[in-house]
Amino acid sequence: MTVYVDDMHSTPLGQLGRMKMCHMIADSTDELLAMADKIGVARRWIQKRGTANEHFDIASSKRALAVQHGAVEITMRELAMKCRDRRKAR
Repeated sequence: MTVYVDDMHSTPLGQLGRMKMCHMIADSTDELLAMADKIGVARRWIQKRGTANEHFDIASSKRALAVQHGAVEITMRELAMKCRDRRKAR
């Protein structure tokens, strides 16, 4: 089981004002929430909970923390494919 962070922060889509954002997903909700706790992201910020697209939008600084705690860096395309595969598996 794994937590993943995408590279949206390096694209124009990842700009939110001066902040750079990315997505964080995981193989399970428990893993996703555990990582959110480790890096200081409030659980209430989870998006699309309970769906194949369940994720957090996180700032680059939180992304770096997630990677330090073992998150795997993937591309936006890889993230989209993981979500697609989860939809098919349901």
